[in-house]
Amino acid sequence: MLAGPAAADSLRDALVKAYQSNPQLNAERARQRGTDENVPQALAGYRPQVVASLGAGLQAVRDLLPGNTVQGDTLRPWTIGVTVTQVLFNGFKTANSVRVAEFQVRSGREALRNVGQGVLLDAVTAYMNVIANEALLQAQQTNVAVLREILGTTRKRLDAGDVTPTDLAQAEARLNRGLADLNAADVAWAISKATYAQVIGEAPSHLLPASPVDRLSPNGLAESTEVASKEHPAVVAAGFDVDVAQTTISVAESSLLPTVTAQANVSRSKDSDSSLSTFGTDQASILGQINVPIYDGGTAASQTRQAKELASQSRLVLEQVRKQARTAVASAWVTNEGTKVALTAAESEVRAADVALQGVRREAQGGQRTTIDVLNAQQDLTNARSRQIQAQHDRVIASYTLLSSVGRLDVHTLNLNTPDYVSELHYHQVRDAWHGVRTPSGQ
Repeated sequence: MLAGPAAADSLRDALVKAYQSNPQLNAERARQRGTDENVPQALAGYRPQVVASLGAGLQAVRDLLPGNTVQGDTLRPWTIGVTVTQVLFNGFKTANSVRVAEFQVRSGREALRNVGQGVLLDAVTAYMNVIANEALLQAQQTNVAVLREILGTTRKRLDAGDVTPTDLAQAEARLNRGLADLNAADVAWAISKATYAQVIGEAPSHLLPASPVDRLSPNGLAESTEVASKEHPAVVAAGFDVDVAQTTISVAESSLLPTVTAQANVSRSKDSDSSLSTFGTDQASILGQINVPIYDGGTAASQTRQAKELASQSRLVLEQVRKQARTAVASAWVTNEGTKVALTAAESEVRAADVALQGVRREAQGGQRTTIDVLNAQQDLTNARSRQIQAQHDRVIASYTLLSSVGRLDVHTLNLNTPDYVSELHYHQVRDAWHGVRTPSGQ
């Protein structure tokens, strides 16, 4: 039976697999679903609280009556009741708590988007590391094969008296160095494959070359910086964190305002007191209550001051995140431009080093060059190929890093063939849920 062609994966395929199965990203999605639950918890403040109670037991009664008459009995009292409590006003605490929860949800969505960017960039890096390390391994294998050939030629020339034992020793030394470099390349390749499996979710097969994505990034450094300062998920999330902190001040201030509640109670009891000849009592009540805080030891005031300071902190953090985003864009832009120059130079170096090696070998055959000249030319070519491979690796990663720095490394921008994770879907499924402990996924 003839073996079929090995399956090949593209970078887009790897990104799809990472987006669907990466445990870090899935964990962040679960965290966001947990954050969504803050909203129905806050909305619960608008809804009535219903409590049912049931009490039953045995009660021994011994009454001393006039004339030293003693009367005793064993009662079996029980009470059942339902209490409904509705908060009518709590200093706008519920309304502001709902706003805080909604801002937390929106901040969490941006944090999820930022983690998604990081996972996709890790996937690109893992993919390119496997390709680059495999190419470096092949380059070292070629280098070792050539060095073995040079060593064999040198032995023959030594037998013929054309070279000295020094030339043979130099060829053997270079071969041993090549074997050490080959072993290091093999180790690096094995490590990169393990990292690929961790990030992507499966071991790499035959990976296809990847291309830069400069076309997806904004045109120019100024435009990229402007986009990042407005659209990067870390910046947007920090903006929502400011809203959370600012609204939390109002939540803290609500403790300084009156609270108005209404409570309805219905109960029935049996065997309450035999001495009164009463064997059952039915009760129903409606009670309104106003609580006005006068002094709580300064707790509410301290919490309000604390919330104001935390709001100031969040605004400063927002400005810091904006500056970090601008710095990241500038660094990514310069790095991306630098990789273009480095790749062009590396390609030219490889061509020149290959021509130089061929010339040195011909001259060595004519006696115009020594063995060490050939070995140096071979090493120059191997180093040039390694730099070219690294430059190709850096070129692709730098373009994706630039796209990530402006906040656009996502499924939509890359047009990946996978459904996008819509966090809003779970939010709307649980926002108005009044009861039920099962999650929308059935857990």
